[in-house]
Amino acid sequence: MSKAPSRIELLELDIDTRLCDLWREALEIQDWNLEVVAAFMRAAYGKGYCDALTEDDLGRLCADHGYRVPDRRAA
Repeated sequence: MSKAPSRIELLELDIDTRLCDLWREALEIQDWNLEVVAAFMRAAYGKGYCDALTEDDLGRLCADHGYRVPDRRAA
């Protein structure tokens, strides 16, 4: 990362930190295939979904990194 990281790089770092358990598990995989990749994608999506639902302030991740907080969808 550069001395003056972009907001994308800072967002990537924040997300990678949240996914550190998945990254650690990925290092142990010897035989990567489509099923394993799909499982990790689902796990990462699920982790992000749970993180979003449990944020103290809804939209905090977006706001912290200078992105617009999306409006909630109508029910």
